[in-house]
Amino acid sequence: MNSNESATAEPLTPFHIAVQVRDIAEARSFYKDILGCAEGRSDIAWVDFNLYGHQLVCHLNPALGSQGSLANHFNLVDGHGVPVPHCGVVLRPAQWSALADRLRGLGVAFIIEPCTRFKGQVGEQSTMFFRDPSGNALEFKAFRDHRQLFATAAHPDRAAGR
Repeated sequence: MNSNESATAEPLTPFHIAVQVRDIAEARSFYKDILGCAEGRSDIAWVDFNLYGHQLVCHLNPALGSQGSLANHFNLVDGHGVPVPHCGVVLRPAQWSALADRLRGLGVAFIIEPCTRFKGQVGEQSTMFFRDPSGNALEFKAFRDHRQLFATAAHPDRAAGR
């Protein structure tokens, strides 16, 4: 087993990711009120959030300006333009459904509406993409079979990125 593999009985450890935002108060409102994240430590130019047990840190980038937004590149995945870069969390199906319902109810604009991709194939998953107010693309997904998170498939279109 190499250092990037873990035994199935071993719990995952939290990841840490830092993103840039145009306004700390706006980020607080989005991540606390929309996504339901608990706030951790903070300073004038950054704030930590508990994103489903993982540490997400929003760092102020004044160069974005009050209406600035980060740009994304898009790659085609299962017929959808997936924004790159993006980050998010793999949830359990019930958590994913509850989050999708919450976001719909709050009127969040989706880049990719909640849907199921790779239906009937290895790695079938529910997914949704949306942006925070600064343009950071977020993906939340849930696998029909969580054990297929790193499964490979011999589907020629998938290998070719279609």
